[in-house]
Amino acid sequence: MFTSLTALAATSLVAGPAVAESVAEPCALRRTAAHHSEGLDTWNAAYPRPARTLDAVMVFLSFPDSPPLTTPEELAADHFPVTSRFFEQASYGKFRLRPHPQREWVQMPRSSLAYAIKRDWNTQRRAAYLRDALAAADPRVDFSGYDIVYFVADPDAPGVDSDATKVVNFDRPMRADGTDIRRIVTVFERHPPDRNVLAHETGHVFDLPDLYHRPTDGEGDWDTHVGDWDVMGSQFGLAPDLFAWHKWKLGWLEPRQVHCVAAGAQRLTLEPLAAPLPRGAHGGTRLAVVRTGRDSAIALEVRAAAGNDHATCTEGVLVYEVRGGTASGDGPVEVVDAHPESESCWGDSVYPQLADAPVQTGETFRVPGEAIRVEVEGRTASGSWTVKVTVG
Repeated sequence: MFTSLTALAATSLVAGPAVAESVAEPCALRRTAAHHSEGLDTWNAAYPRPARTLDAVMVFLSFPDSPPLTTPEELAADHFPVTSRFFEQASYGKFRLRPHPQREWVQMPRSSLAYAIKRDWNTQRRAAYLRDALAAADPRVDFSGYDIVYFVADPDAPGVDSDATKVVNFDRPMRADGTDIRRIVTVFERHPPDRNVLAHETGHVFDLPDLYHRPTDGEGDWDTHVGDWDVMGSQFGLAPDLFAWHKWKLGWLEPRQVHCVAAGAQRLTLEPLAAPLPRGAHGGTRLAVVRTGRDSAIALEVRAAAGNDHATCTEGVLVYEVRGGTASGDGPVEVVDAHPESESCWGDSVYPQLADAPVQTGETFRVPGEAIRVEVEGRTASGSWTVKVTVG
């Protein structure tokens, strides 16, 4: 039924050829061998690109040691339609995630405790879990009809650890119904689950990296790199819309909506990132980029209270550094704080130190360590932001 027994965690490298399509702009960083590289000059064909409707199957797994207290329908409603709406808004309607939740429980052959489920899962136990799950589900599910696979465990089973939710990639694809399965999203969430957790995990399916910082000793803050500003950093963020860089990578922003800033002073009109794209119109510039090295760039975008960012507590021009050669989880994106001496949104923000990071109207900000000055001159009646960027 399948060939692979070795599962690799989402933090491991899965190589794949680049498709012929490429982005030729001078500020498009090259894709490197780093896992989930932020380089976007080419697309890694090992991952499905969310530029069309993708179908996702949700398989609900129960265990013989614990009769379920919920129904598959209830667990499906924990994640959909909220996850589909997130991606519809983030993609400006260019991508649709279509879920296909199964209606019955699929029972695993072993007890929930037998798999020793946890965040840093033993490789052999994880492989056994996936092998058993696929074997149990295969008679009921035609996997050839789906682009994405979610295995959702009974949240009330005693051996299920909600901290273990992640995407598992394979060094060799698993196989069922004549189809290669290159990765599976293993869901161990509570009921109800963490906010936006499936949007975060599905982002990995599209080759997006983890943006949080995981303390080596387990102590400390996880949100020091990007704070609230991208769901790949925190699923609890007040402004979880994907960075404009990610929207460019995924094909939701066209090259004409990205402005590459050269040396000298340039005045730009930036549209709020989450604002809908007018049907049939250009949609305005959503991302400005200053190339700072072979594998690095400074990005600028406007974050405002709209769409997925409707709960943000601050608005302005967000500045961040992108590192194309830095692997997932190691800080491939770092938000630059325009107000390092202050904090905002205590009690709501996942990291108040970066909650007020954007440059506000009337402010001038020099990017530390770079010859880049950002001046936010004002806002237009239509909601655009006028920004002067000086390089050199």
